[in-house]
Amino acid sequence: MKRTFLLAALLLVPALRAARAQEALDLAIRNGTVVDGSGRKAFRADVGVRGGMIVKVGDLGGLPAREVIDAAGLIVAPGFIDVHTHADGIDSTPLAENFVRMGVTTVVAGNCGGSTLQVAEAFRKIREVGISVNFATLVGHNSVRRAVMGGERRAPTAEELARMKELVARAMSEGAVGLSTGLEYVPGAYAATDEIIELARVAAAAGGIYASHLRNEGTAIEQAVEEAIRVGESARCPVQISHIKIDSPSRWGRSRRVLAMIDAARARGVTVQADQYAYTAASSSLSIRFPAWALEGGQQEIGRRLSDSAVWERIKSEMVEMLRGRGFRDLSWAVVASCRADRSLEGLSLKEIALRRKGEGSSDAQLETARELMLQGGAGMVYHLMSEDDLRRFMRHPQVSFGSDSGVLAPGEGMPHPRGYGNNARVLGHYVRRMKVLRLEEAVRKMTSLPASQFAFADRGLIRAGYAADLVLFDRQRIEDRATYTQPHQYPEGIAAVIVNGVPVLRDGRHTGARPGRPLVSKRSGTRR
Repeated sequence: MKRTFLLAALLLVPALRAARAQEALDLAIRNGTVVDGSGRKAFRADVGVRGGMIVKVGDLGGLPAREVIDAAGLIVAPGFIDVHTHADGIDSTPLAENFVRMGVTTVVAGNCGGSTLQVAEAFRKIREVGISVNFATLVGHNSVRRAVMGGERRAPTAEELARMKELVARAMSEGAVGLSTGLEYVPGAYAATDEIIELARVAAAAGGIYASHLRNEGTAIEQAVEEAIRVGESARCPVQISHIKIDSPSRWGRSRRVLAMIDAARARGVTVQADQYAYTAASSSLSIRFPAWALEGGQQEIGRRLSDSAVWERIKSEMVEMLRGRGFRDLSWAVVASCRADRSLEGLSLKEIALRRKGEGSSDAQLETARELMLQGGAGMVYHLMSEDDLRRFMRHPQVSFGSDSGVLAPGEGMPHPRGYGNNARVLGHYVRRMKVLRLEEAVRKMTSLPASQFAFADRGLIRAGYAADLVLFDRQRIEDRATYTQPHQYPEGIAAVIVNGVPVLRDGRHTGARPGRPLVSKRSGTRR
């Protein structure tokens, strides 16, 4: 009798599998050209989705589906993973439309050393509100250091370091994917390398990576890259060099040396990758142009120093030397992106503001204008300071992925960097189709499986059966970024549909209002959320 039941069960399994295979799909994407994220050549195939997962890639035949998308003439690719964002607090802007319309289905927040320290609470809010993209976060060193030491410019005591390690460990246990630093910003600029290594070890023990906004991205770029590699090697964790660039004209061309350093580190077993945005202008705060020592202690102390004529002369002298060392004569390349104290300044360069306020555009007048803006609370800036040759050289490297370095943007608010609306589309339209810097398949790999592998996102970044149904459909002949420095609030063209966990969030170029995104964690941590 037992043998009879066993035989019947064994005969039933294939029948059940066959019946399951013929169940109606939730979504069928038919007639598309698949670029699967692996880098291999595009191929014609249908994609079947059920239960938020890809269940078949190939000919779907007559398999029924509750929803069908005809992808004739379109590329079907994995959803783009934006590894470098400032989408912290995404629950307050859950549709994340500037990301969705770029084809982004996963964002990594907590970059440049700034993050929430309450990861579990952030994830709870995301689940409660619902968001349109998947969300992961790093834990930021600057946030950790500030919570323990305030803005003090000194080494931590043993007790303080232990407390910082506890905060990193807690964030990792709650789902953070690694540690980030912003070593050009205070208070991170006050930290020695050994402090970073100790904290990176905590993140690495929980399966995390080390993502770094380097201490210097221009005049001392080699030393800064060497420091990042040393942290990863000592802590035994993967390294992600954030928004890789050469931001000083005096050092343009050093991209060759930087990439050689990355290759050498990888050859000896250190996992080092980088990300970039596809623009020759950066975006940051006005404060980054001032000496780090002058920023200690917060706005009140900054104001006291800037108001002391003798101290200001010292600060100004150091700023002049920094400008000269980087190959600049003045600050005319610095443009105000956002200024709460005076919105009329948004979109103007410091030279233009100096002409307006002081009647002259000299270098000294620009520095005095920068001082005034800092006394009024500072400003967000766009900095035109990189070379196209370096950008393309970084872009061609197989270990460099793409990140917008953007937050969730509100249409019409300020003059943000256009990368927040157009980064992925710019790569595919300008650098792939028009300039032919990359093959389409390679560009897609850099937006999908490469970052998924580095951040260890399980079942993301490829179009394969058993992977999450995060997908983007676009017209390779029409995809184009439209956002500019003077008119940044413009969505790209050519992206027809975006699907997150099997649910369309963009359909026929319009946001559906759906919020199927979820918190993601690294598979290296052994935790799934």
